[in-house]
Formats: sequence, C-alpha cells, structure tokens
Amino acid sequence: MPSNDARILRGAAIPTAVAGIIAMVISFAVAGGKGLLGALFGTLLVMAFFSFGQVALDRLTRSNPHIMMAAALLVYTTQILLVGIVLAVFKNTELFNRQAFAFTLLGCALIWTGFQVRGALKAKTFYVDTDASESKGDKPSDSGRQQ
Repeated sequence: MPSNDARILRGAAIPTAVAGIIAMVISFAVAGGKGLLGALFGTLLVMAFFSFGQVALDRLTRSNPHIMMAAALLVYTTQILLVGIVLAVFKNTELFNRQAFAFTLLGCALIWTGFQVRGALKAKTFYVDTDASESKGDKPSDSGRQQ
C-alpha cells in the first residue's frame, strides 16, 4: 500500500476508533453490558468494512489508476450494501442493544468517511506522472512550428 493510502487509512481509523470508544462508554452508561456489546460490534463492523474497502480500492487501482472513480463508487456501494445486509440479519437480535449498535454504526461510518475525505484532500496526490512521460520521450516536437 502506498504511503499516501496508508496515511489516509490511519487518518480515518484513529478518529473512528476514538469515537467508537466514546460510544462504548456512553452505551455502557445508558444501556449496560448489552449497550457496550452493541457499540463494540458497530465500531468493529465499520472499521473492518471500511478498512477492507480501502485495501480493495488500492488493489483495484494499483495497475489501472484511471478507473479510480468507478472503483471507488463500486467499493463504497458494496460496503453500504454489506452493512445493510448485516443490519437486516441482526434486525431482531437480543445479543446486544440494537439502538447502541445502530447509532454507533452511523456515527462511526460518518466519522470514517469524513476523515477519509479529509485525508485524501490533504494527501496532495499527483494525478499526472511527469516522470513517466519524460522517460518515454513524449515531448512535443517543434517540427510543425512556424518561425
């Protein structure tokens, strides 16, 4: 994984983990042990799905960088669909507090997405590789120029 992508991943994972810990404390205070489990599961779900999504996006665009936007939309849509499937599966569970799970999941997903965007904007990734075009000899010729 390139250093910019790793920096973006860290920049999103750390605030999400902190928000998850805060949500766990609040959920434990409000709903007890089941609230803690719900917040823990919500935090782990977001961190797992979104970090695997970042790694998948890196692998998809490593050899073909011009498909970045299409791949990013595909990965994000897949993540949201998988989260929806998990929500549908655990709709009537009594293993943990569903409200703590849902609010933690929503909050952590928004925090992850916000900090991922912030990291991408601060990364200053070049979208033109000047070294590659110079090495190929793709310099414009002056043969058709009028003097």
